[in-house]
Amino acid sequence: MDTNDVVCLDALSVDFDGRFQLGDINWTIQPGEHWLITGANGSGKSALAAVLAGEGQCTSGTLSGVPDRVALVSYERQAELIEAERRKDDADIVDVISEGTPVAEIIDAVCLDRDLAQTLIDTLGLRPLMGRAFRKLSTGETRKVMLIRALTSRPELLVLDEPFDGLDRDSLAWLHDHLGALAKSTPMVIVLNRFDECPDFITHVAYVEDGHLLHRVNRDDERAFAELYQLLHLKTSDLEIPRADPAMKLPALDTRKPLVRMTGATVRYAENTVFENLDWTIEANQHWQVSGPNGSGKTCLLSLITGDHPQCYVNDIVAFGFQRGTGESIWQIKQYIGYVSTALQWEYRVGTGLRNVVISGFFDSIGLYTKSTETQKAIADEWLALLGMTERSDEPFNRLSHGDQRLVLIARAMVKHPPLLILDEPCLGLDDMNRQMVLALVERICGSSETTVLYVNHRSEDRIRGINNHLTLSADTTS
Repeated sequence: MDTNDVVCLDALSVDFDGRFQLGDINWTIQPGEHWLITGANGSGKSALAAVLAGEGQCTSGTLSGVPDRVALVSYERQAELIEAERRKDDADIVDVISEGTPVAEIIDAVCLDRDLAQTLIDTLGLRPLMGRAFRKLSTGETRKVMLIRALTSRPELLVLDEPFDGLDRDSLAWLHDHLGALAKSTPMVIVLNRFDECPDFITHVAYVEDGHLLHRVNRDDERAFAELYQLLHLKTSDLEIPRADPAMKLPALDTRKPLVRMTGATVRYAENTVFENLDWTIEANQHWQVSGPNGSGKTCLLSLITGDHPQCYVNDIVAFGFQRGTGESIWQIKQYIGYVSTALQWEYRVGTGLRNVVISGFFDSIGLYTKSTETQKAIADEWLALLGMTERSDEPFNRLSHGDQRLVLIARAMVKHPPLLILDEPCLGLDDMNRQMVLALVERICGSSETTVLYVNHRSEDRIRGINNHLTLSADTTS
C-alpha cells in the first residue's frame, strides 16, 4: 500500500446475500492510521471489515483506494476455506477416501515470504501438523494457519477479525508483539469484541451499530476515547443488573393486577384540553415508550401516575393497587416508582460522591442524610461497575459531565428495584455519544431486571430494544 493511498468509503451501502446490510458508511483510512472496529454482537463489525477485503455487494456509494493485496483473517474466511476443502473432496471421483489438503499446501498457496512462514510455523507450534489435513485441525490450530497465510502474503492492508480468539497464552503474547512490529510498515484494521484487548499501536476507533458507522474516534482524543470505552462497556460487559437490598423490600404488589390503569383520563385547563378520554394500562414487565411533540402532554401524563398533578384525583386512575383520591398518600405511590428527568438533574446539584448519590436512591433523597449499610455500599459499587465508573466512586457528582450525571441518576432510581422506572426525556440535552450510553443502560434494564420501564421522548422513531409497546401523543389526538 503506497504511503499516500487513502482508503475511502463514501456513502457506501453493502448487501451480504440479504442476510445483513451496511448502510451509508462514510469512512477514510489515512496513511499511518491503524483502526479498531468495535461494537456489540451483530452490529456489523465483521461486515465492515469484510468490505475492505472485497466481500459483499455494493448497492450504492463508492469504495476507493483499497490496495491490491488485502489479507483478511476471520471466522467467515476460515469456514469458507474448510467448506472449499469439503467440496473438493466430494468432487473427487476416486476409490479411496480423500485425506484433504495438507496444512503445508494451504500455507504455501498464498505465501510470498517463505522464511517468515518457517519462523511462524515453529513459533506457533505447527511443525508437527504440516502433513495433516487442514480440515482436521482444531479451531485454534486453524486460526493459527489463517494468521500465517495472512502474515506471509506480504499484505498491503491487514484486516484481522478477532485475531486473538482461540490462541494460547504464549501465541497470544507473540502475536501482540509481532503485530506491533508490523504496524510500522503495514496498515491494519482489527475487529474486537473486547475493548480492553485493543493493541497499543491502534490510532483510531470506529464504532458500528445496526449496520451503521456511528462514531470515529482518534485515540489521542482522551475524552472521546473514554466515552466510547464506557459505551462499549455498557453494551458488551457481562455484568448483570445489581441485586436489591433484602433489608429494604417494598410492600408486595398483587401480580395479577396491572401496575397502572387509567380509564378515560382527561386533563383540561379552562378551554385548553391537553388530552382526553385516554385509556391506558401498564402491566408488570410490559415496557412502554411514550412519544409526541413538545406540548403534547407527555410530562403531564407522567404526573398523573406519580400523583404530582392535581387532576389525578378527579380522574379514574388506579396505581399500584390504590384508587387515586381514596385517602392514599403520595408516598405510598412513589415508593414503587423510580424517576429520572432533566428537572431532577437540575435539582440534584450536590457535591457528594457518586457512591452516595446511588445510595440516596434507597431513601429517595437528594443527597445522603441517612447512614448507609455495608450492603447498600456494595450494591452502589456494583452499579458503578456496570456504568464503568468503579474508579470514580468518590468523585463529586456536580463535577461529572451532563451525560455521566444522567447515567448515575438512572442507577440511583433503579437501586431499590422499583416496579416502575419512569424516564422522562432521559436523552434531552445529551450529545449523540452520551445519548447512546443512556439508551444502552435502558436496554440493559429492560432485558435484565423485573422493573417495568416507561421511557418518554419526543421522537417515536427513537426505538429501544426490549420496548415493544408504544403510546403516541399529539396536540389534538391520543393513539
